[in-house]
Amino acid sequence: MKTLRLLLIFALLFNIMACNQNKNEQNNNTDVNDEEITMASNESAFKFGTWITSSKKKSNEDYAKEFERYKSGGIDEILINTGTDPKELERLVPIAKAEGLNVHAWIMAVNRPGDKEALKHPEWYQVSREGKSCFDTRPYVGYYQWLCPTREESRNHILGLVEGLAKVEGIESVHLDYIRFPDIFLPIGLLPKYNLVQDVELPEYDFCYCDVCVSEFEKIHHKNPKESKNTAIDMEWKNFRLNAIKALVDDAYKIVHNNNKRLTAAVFPYPEMADHMVRQRWDKWNIDEVYPMIYHSFYNEEIDWIGYATKQGVTDIESENIGLNTGVFLPPFKTGEEIKEAILQAKNNGAIGVTFFDGPQLTDEYLQTIKEVKASF
Repeated sequence: MKTLRLLLIFALLFNIMACNQNKNEQNNNTDVNDEEITMASNESAFKFGTWITSSKKKSNEDYAKEFERYKSGGIDEILINTGTDPKELERLVPIAKAEGLNVHAWIMAVNRPGDKEALKHPEWYQVSREGKSCFDTRPYVGYYQWLCPTREESRNHILGLVEGLAKVEGIESVHLDYIRFPDIFLPIGLLPKYNLVQDVELPEYDFCYCDVCVSEFEKIHHKNPKESKNTAIDMEWKNFRLNAIKALVDDAYKIVHNNNKRLTAAVFPYPEMADHMVRQRWDKWNIDEVYPMIYHSFYNEEIDWIGYATKQGVTDIESENIGLNTGVFLPPFKTGEEIKEAILQAKNNGAIGVTFFDGPQLTDEYLQTIKEVKASF
């Protein structure tokens, strides 16, 4: 009987201790969850940004006024093209930070118009299927001077420029633009401007067939893309070029993160479209955030297409921990109400922010609209 009583007492004590331990674990879990919820809440704040191009002739005082105007109008971040000049970026970062704006270093990556160092090396430039180099024969417009992303020297030049910007104190990210091949297909709304019909892949807009790209492809696939009867359906050749851009982005990601910064990029509206139009598959990249340029007027679409394209991109990257900021092109908008509709289309379809191209086109009415919509969230 004594033994039975002792066993009962021990069992009772064990249950009491177990209950206390469970309560402590639940309290600890509650603390962690509350912290995680707080962090998630801070990270989920919807943000507004704008792309701008700097001018060395503009004074610090004038920039302070411009940045203050953006901030008072609800803008949270600016993506600044300084012509890949770290010194100019160093000048502008503290001015923007003083006004409460975050700064991203915007760089034209593969398309490098007027790059003095690159122009010393004609062999660095992409070559079309008809055998013409971007060094002196530029597709569509004069500023299309595309470097080869496969050739070691040209890709190292691009990565060196990325590193120079990544070392600037105070920036949030290096922001890649033109991180792709030239347009094999233009947006449908732009075709009349160039008097073009693009029902098939035209050789003068199909890149890159330089010696290095062809040689590296042959090493892997044992065939020459120049001899392909229909390059449009040669998936290995297409993937070779997609992977060339991915490899460049992934290397940039390592460089930028080694400098304790983040990597972001302006990209085409959603991955399938980017793949088709410019050999760019951004849902497969190592990258922190993307800013798809969902410029609805370029595609003869209405404002609700901003929501559609946003959702397509968000769905494709939802498992990759990549944030998506919807890029909006301002010229086709007429009223603040239309701007509001665009913002809501983006937010309601999963974007974490909206970025406007570009800053000088943000009228007082648009900034007031942004401010009011922001306050309503």
